[in-house]
Amino acid sequence: MTEPVISNVMPRRMLGENALKTATKLWFAVLVLGQALFLYFIFAFYAPGLMSGDLEAWNRHPMIRDPFVHGDALGNVAFASHIILAAVITLGGTLQLIPWVRARAIGVHRWNGRVFMLAAIGASLSGLYAVWGREGGSDDLISDISITLNGILILIFAGLAWRAAAIRRVAAHRRWALRAFVATNGVFFLRFGFGGWIVITQTSPSSEVFHLFAFLSYLLPLAFTELYLKASQAEDRTKSLMAGLVMTSAVYLAIGCFGFYFVFMQPILNAAPV
Repeated sequence: MTEPVISNVMPRRMLGENALKTATKLWFAVLVLGQALFLYFIFAFYAPGLMSGDLEAWNRHPMIRDPFVHGDALGNVAFASHIILAAVITLGGTLQLIPWVRARAIGVHRWNGRVFMLAAIGASLSGLYAVWGREGGSDDLISDISITLNGILILIFAGLAWRAAAIRRVAAHRRWALRAFVATNGVFFLRFGFGGWIVITQTSPSSEVFHLFAFLSYLLPLAFTELYLKASQAEDRTKSLMAGLVMTSAVYLAIGCFGFYFVFMQPILNAAPV
């Protein structure tokens, strides 16, 4: 009696897929850590001023020009709304990516998705008003253009994700929702991208590097997302290459978490009275 031949073809073909899944889980774990830091910073810096009514305390933020302006009630409301919605987006958007929620709590996924989309639209509109509608405006046109493009992309992606969900195109909805999530996290990727840059280079970015990061903070993750979506449907070798890119991104994001905490978060919070 001959022994059955066990084929190694299938396991080999699954190596790339398994590697991509493992790398994606690692990237998501680092993302959750970064989002938690970012969410804590939002509450720790902005909540005391909002609760006490001392919104002028927000002007101590070294990277934002005059978020509170005396006499500009509409602009101040727009900025405060933008910050509150950013917290909703950070928490709700990450929750949408958890597979267990999509599979086991579909009602939570759907309602959280609606809240996320509305928050994304609201944050984009309030952000656009803060850039172009406030008196005096900004003295950095390149950054304003970057923010505007980011806001427009968020509105487009959120609208297409909502439309795909309404007509029951689940696969298309997930792709557009993922793009919307990435675009809404432009500020997150900007801060953590800078954190990684400073830790690796041990130098502060020049104005040219800052403007480059302003666009790359959402355009590069969006391009990365497109590669990921295509690779997930491609052959095993392509999945293996994508797994390497995802792992590299996860490592850089982890370095960015370190940099964000020590370079931005701690100094700003320690300098801001509570």
